[in-house]
This record gives sequence, structure tokens and C-alpha cells, in this order.
Amino acid sequence: MRLITKYLFREISSPFLISLLIITFILFVNFLLRAIDRFLGKGLEISIIIEYLFFNLAWIIALSIPMAMLLATLTTFGRLSEDNEINALRSSGISFISILSPPLIFGLSIAFLLIIFNNYVLPEMNFKARLLSGDIYKKMPDVNIEPGVFLDNIPNYNMIISDKKDSTLINVRIFSKGKTESQTSIYAKKGNLSTLSNAFLLTLSNGEIHEIENKDYMNYRRILFDTHRILIPAENILLNRRDSSNRTDREMTIPMIMNKIKKYNTKLEIVNKRIKGAFYRTTGDSILPKDINDGLLTISIVKDSLKKNSFSTVNQLNKKERQLKSLERQLKNDFNLIKSYHKGKNKYKVEAHKKFSIPFACILFVLLGAPLGVMAKRGGFAISTALSFGFFLLYYILLITGEELADRNHVSPEMGMWAPNGFLLIIALYLVLYAIRERAPIPLFNFLKNKTN
Repeated sequence: MRLITKYLFREISSPFLISLLIITFILFVNFLLRAIDRFLGKGLEISIIIEYLFFNLAWIIALSIPMAMLLATLTTFGRLSEDNEINALRSSGISFISILSPPLIFGLSIAFLLIIFNNYVLPEMNFKARLLSGDIYKKMPDVNIEPGVFLDNIPNYNMIISDKKDSTLINVRIFSKGKTESQTSIYAKKGNLSTLSNAFLLTLSNGEIHEIENKDYMNYRRILFDTHRILIPAENILLNRRDSSNRTDREMTIPMIMNKIKKYNTKLEIVNKRIKGAFYRTTGDSILPKDINDGLLTISIVKDSLKKNSFSTVNQLNKKERQLKSLERQLKNDFNLIKSYHKGKNKYKVEAHKKFSIPFACILFVLLGAPLGVMAKRGGFAISTALSFGFFLLYYILLITGEELADRNHVSPEMGMWAPNGFLLIIALYLVLYAIRERAPIPLFNFLKNKTN
């Protein structure tokens, strides 16, 4: 049995490494084709581009490993079944569960390594990729300016361009924003964005400025210019990118995420205490409504009982009504805060669960791929790739949907991140059961079996 275990380990490890390299290469080339256009012709050093691509390789590997696990399992068991090695093992008294055990241990090992990778390597590389992206933006600020897309992170202005040729902006339109004494719109045929030591300089050519006062619309000015310069302080744009202490959810380890969730829980406790204190001061009872509707209903009941109280004077009634209206406004504001805090907390909880749910899928893909390969009885790379891609695409769609629903507070983070795994587990156990009974539950496998015969 030890010899068979070593043999199965060797049979699945080689396809896994090959599949991982192929899938990573395909995803990397796809990312490269989408990203390289932003850097070509920008005067960036090749070492900076390579460094940026290397940092982004982390999330590609994290995505490739589960898919490679499924593809490797399908390929391995398809070949073993096609060469009748599965039948030979079974005729020797070895059950399908025993045959499945070595690949499961292999999948468990890969899942464990992926958990470590997702928790320590991936967040750090995502973080460094964002910082490097900020450095690139500082060196070439026009990298993120796209034709037809509003740029709203310029202080006091919104900007849109119709086209861009190399570093020259074509048909630049700029509009003032915020509360100012006058509304300003600027049009220029051409523009260039350059970097100073602590600011950006936007140089406009052949254009005009239109100004109109907000207090008196009759006061209007039109100014034609050959050259007009706008100085943009760099710290207003770059500090949020260069702050090394400010990490997003995908740039955090589990301890960082737990600390962030703890802070949100503290904020929620403060708001809950404030709500109970407000109810106590107004109604004499420390009430904590379960939601905004429950709170408004409680206030409505208090108002009705107040009107029926014949012992209160008119002044007392008016004072109490003002207090209740103030409580109602505070309640709406506080529950908006609670909703915002829950949404923020859920975002971090989703990321924490994702660090474990995706690696756990490696084990499920072994359970899924083994019976699929046996039933298909085809070890070819094409059929294995098609089946693995189909199931992985289904899993990925479910995962993205669950993450979106959890981020929007429609479902719990646990449900959003683990429901796709639960769905895969049901399918995998169903297929394993039929593989043990040597039956094909899906007509596709009967078709493939007849075709191979």
C-alpha cells in the first residue's frame, strides 16, 4: 500500500505543477496585455515594470492553485481510468476511497500551504503593488487619465479629455467643484501634466476660461488664453497612496483583520450605548431597538401615550414632542452609522473567510476531480481542461456573488464565502458515491465512455 501511495503522489504532483505553470502563464499574459498599455511609452524603467508585474503575480498564483488542483486531479484519474489502472487496483481489493486518500492528502497539503501564502505573502505583495502603483502615478501622473472618463481627484476641479496622444491630452475640459464664489469651466485644445517636487503642473494651450458668479448670474467673464497653468498640490492626491500604515482589506493578515473588526465592534458598542442613553433621557427606559423601524415604532407608541395623558400641560407636551423629534433624528443618524459600521466590518470578515475558503476548495476539487476523471475515462488534456474550467468557472461565479452579497449586508460573511464550498461538497460527495458504485450519474459520461469504446 505504501508503494501505491508513493505512486499516486507522483502521478498527481507532476500534472499539478504543469497545470499550475500553464494556468499561471495564461492568467499572467492576460494581465500583462491589459497592464502593459499603461506603461509603454511612459518613460518608465524596465526594472520598475518587472517589479510591478512580479508583485501582481501573487494574486494570479492564489487564483491558479485551486484550478490547477482540479485540472491535475481530472488528468490523473482520467489517465489511470483510461489505462485500466483503477480497475486493476480495485480488483486487488483496494477500494476507491483508499485510492482517493493519497490525492486527498496531497490536496490538504496544498491547501495548508495556500493558507500560509494567502495570509502572509499575498497581503504583503498586494500592498507593495499598490505603493509601487502610487510611485508610478507620481512619476507619470497622466497614466490614470483615460479619454471619456471623469477624473475627480483633482482638488477643486473635475476634468475630462476626449483623447490622449502619448503624453499630450486632447480637448481638455475642466469644471470647478465645491462651494465657491463663482463657477468656472475651462476648455483647452491641448494639455500636458508634469511633476514638480511637491506638486503637479497642468499646462493648457489654446483655450478659454468661462466664469460666472453664483450670487449674480449677470456677472460673466470669458478669457481667451494661449497658455494657462494650474498648480495641483501633490499631497492631496498622493498621501492616501503613500501612507504605509493605511492598508486595504486585501493587504491585511488575519491578525490585522481581527484588530480592524475589534475596532468596528468598539464603535458599534459606543453607538448602542448612545442610543440607550438617548432613550433613557427621553422615555425613562434604556431601550435598544433591533433596527430603525423598531425604534421609530417605539417612539410612535410613546407619542400616542403622551397625547392620551390628560395630566400634562401644553408646555410639557410641546417639550416632550420636541425631545421625541430630536430622538427620532438621532436614531436615524445612529442607525445609518450602525449600517455603515456593519458594512465595513463585513468587508473585513469576508476577506478573513476568503483566506481559508479558497484553499479549502483545493480539497473539494480533489473530491470532485477524481470521480469525474474515472467516469469520463479520458486522460486527455483537452477534456480535462474543459471539465475543470467549467466547474471552476461555476465556483468562481458563486464565490464572487457570495462576496458581493456579503459586502452589501444581504447575507453573512460566513454564508457568502462558504456557500460555494458547500455546493461543491454536495456535488463532489454525490459523484464519489456513484464512482464507488461504478455508475455514471450524468449522461455526458456515458457518451464519453461509449466514444472511447
